[in-house]
Amino acid sequence: MAPSDYDYDVLIIGGGLVGASLACALDGLDLRIGLVEAAPLTVNAHPSYDDRTLALAQGARRIFQTLGLWEALAPTATPIRRIHISERGSPGVAHLDRREEGVEALGYVAEARGVGAALLAKLATLRSVDLLCPARLETVAVGSAAAAVTLRWGQEGIVTRRTRLLVAADGANSPVREQLGIAAWRWEYGQQAVIANVTPTLPHQNVAYERFTEEGPVALLPMSENRCAVVCTVNDSDVAAVLARDDAGFLALLSERFGERLGPFQRVDQRQTYPLFLLKAREHARERVAVIGNAAHTLHPIAGQGFNLGIRDVATLAEVIAEAWRAGEDLGALKVLNRYADWRRWDQRQTITFTDGLNRLFANPLLPVRMARNLGLLAFDLCPPVKRAFARQTMGLQGRLPKLARGVPL
Repeated sequence: MAPSDYDYDVLIIGGGLVGASLACALDGLDLRIGLVEAAPLTVNAHPSYDDRTLALAQGARRIFQTLGLWEALAPTATPIRRIHISERGSPGVAHLDRREEGVEALGYVAEARGVGAALLAKLATLRSVDLLCPARLETVAVGSAAAAVTLRWGQEGIVTRRTRLLVAADGANSPVREQLGIAAWRWEYGQQAVIANVTPTLPHQNVAYERFTEEGPVALLPMSENRCAVVCTVNDSDVAAVLARDDAGFLALLSERFGERLGPFQRVDQRQTYPLFLLKAREHARERVAVIGNAAHTLHPIAGQGFNLGIRDVATLAEVIAEAWRAGEDLGALKVLNRYADWRRWDQRQTITFTDGLNRLFANPLLPVRMARNLGLLAFDLCPPVKRAFARQTMGLQGRLPKLARGVPL
């Protein structure tokens, strides 16, 4: 087909953090890019740009820096200089330290709202990106030469757009994935994450904590003004009772599960909950279609890997697209998109196995398993090569890295 037979070279469905990042990554490649989002693309209206905190791995920071986004994020991002890992009732403790890894920080803590604001400010400057928003996806049809979508787009009504490549970045309950019959394996953990910001008595000193308990893990991430972002895992059957507690009651529960390393907790802001499940799409590439972010994989929040995995999808797909475009290849051809799927397979498998396995391991209440975990934490802390491999994996610096994660523009 001639270029005039397409509306776009790349049409991204989903303008959340991952979809918007891909649009920014593709700018400057002389491509026609469309970004479709059902919610208004404003920080206060978009559900992805909310009060949640994100743990940005070192690899994600490099990607944002290469895209020219980090300058806007850096003033409000809090560096993680050490990570403290422990289990309640066990003496075994493990530490990761940025000095041992030779980096300025193991990661950074940023509010989703701030990341969204930086992305929206960048999108507003991109001449190659059309923002189709708010527009709701109605139908998807994929042919050998193009993918066609119909959208319900504001005052325009029902419109059709054709593209060489359709990217599904539309979340865990992806309408694109569902309409195309791309199966996804899903496991419900029977838990929810209760998230909030708290203020401890003692300074957090830029230490992130991962604390395992019989009821589930508790993570505390350092923030500005000596606040900590809390992700407290709660069984479905206990969520109502936890939310019914007043602030003092919730802080007492948190202290019981976390301990006194930061002294008594003084304040807590509004609490929110999110259901926890593991999801993995059976296919990440088809003729004319690529699947990225939560549409491809949704993880347990343990170790804060989910968003970082999605950003590495972005960096890899953008590089594959750039190389194919320069070589004069069809961007939506399966042989091109399989390069993305093959490249991402190892990282996705490793990260999913790591987060799911860690959650299951520390959820096992059997005494021999508890003893083995305790010995494992002690051995881990005393074995620098193992710690280094673990740290590089969680920082997103392991394996074959895309250009953007190495600081190299596309």
